[in-house]
Amino acid sequence: MMKRALVLILDGVGVGALPDARQYGDEGSNTLGNLAEAIGGLHLPNLEKLGLGKIIPIKGLDANIDALANYGKMNEVSAGKDSTSGHWEIAGLILDKPFPTYPNGFPKEILNEFTRRTGYEVLGNKPASGTEIIKELGEEHLRTGKLIVYTSADSVFQIAAHESLVPVGKLYEVCQIAREILRGEHAVGRVIARPFIGENSDNFVRTPRRRDFSLKPHKPILHQILKEHGWPVVSIGKIYDLYAGVGITKAIKTHDNAEVMESILRELKETDRGFIMANLVDFDMLWGHRNDIHGFYNGLKEFDVWLPEFLNGLKNDDLVIITADHGNDPTTPSTDHSREYVPLLVYGQGFKKNVDLGTRKTFADVQATLAEYFEIPKTDAGESFLSQITI
Repeated sequence: MMKRALVLILDGVGVGALPDARQYGDEGSNTLGNLAEAIGGLHLPNLEKLGLGKIIPIKGLDANIDALANYGKMNEVSAGKDSTSGHWEIAGLILDKPFPTYPNGFPKEILNEFTRRTGYEVLGNKPASGTEIIKELGEEHLRTGKLIVYTSADSVFQIAAHESLVPVGKLYEVCQIAREILRGEHAVGRVIARPFIGENSDNFVRTPRRRDFSLKPHKPILHQILKEHGWPVVSIGKIYDLYAGVGITKAIKTHDNAEVMESILRELKETDRGFIMANLVDFDMLWGHRNDIHGFYNGLKEFDVWLPEFLNGLKNDDLVIITADHGNDPTTPSTDHSREYVPLLVYGQGFKKNVDLGTRKTFADVQATLAEYFEIPKTDAGESFLSQITI
């Protein structure tokens, strides 16, 4: 069988606060809606044609059209608003409790064990912007040899080190040790290596050799079920890291949205069957976390301009799902992820168009739909909407 499906994750592109957003400090968040108001209206003609403006009111986008895609939004059931929990739920694994976070830094017993096993003492140990903390502590790190350890609102244990002091390979070894330490109640979603270069605090800059060490999913997910049934599973961008490589048969590393989009077009030619999943990270990493409204909008415009070439490269029976993993509203004072619904656009030349898929109860409906499409067992989460869009 030559079936092929693609899921494109617009990282952090939410469409309105979930009912429990108040518990996360995210009441009023609406990444796309608030962005449109701040900009004075969005001009995204290709996303508009797919039906983006029919999901929620978005200034500048027409809701009164016959959409080329089917549309709706999805509710996150998993506790938290982390990239890992969002991606795991899309793949059919719902978390009962959130990954641990450390707004006051990591406990002494964790850091003491880290020092004992790696030989490195630490600096920092607080939530921080990655660019700011190397500016703040980079020179002390070079002077003392201590590693910069920090976190964020996400469930992450991040280690920054200058490449001249700690070779990247060594930094990866240290991160792997940290991953082994951070188990049980301290099982953070990701340990992240953050290498940087530069002479001093005026010109320290992070390098592209970042690497994530994620927890492995503790229950079956779509990717491994597909792989077990002989389907190729291609990851583009940070997908491989978020699933700790589980079920992936081909991994393509990228540095930014432009490389992700180039890789997707290339895979349309190279992978003619199976599952392709890509994450466009810049919406979250570069613009959402930095409250960069104009950068966020420009990123959406670049994706919109790219869409026609992508859609023209699809086969008749391809199934495409465009969605997100959480929100990251750049218009609010917070620079953290936001607890939001995510958009759902479902397109295929051989499928129905302009079907309102409503508000899905869980992100896992994506997994259930793809499992039915590929005729494989689904996980115990999610409800397929394939019958609603099948001609």
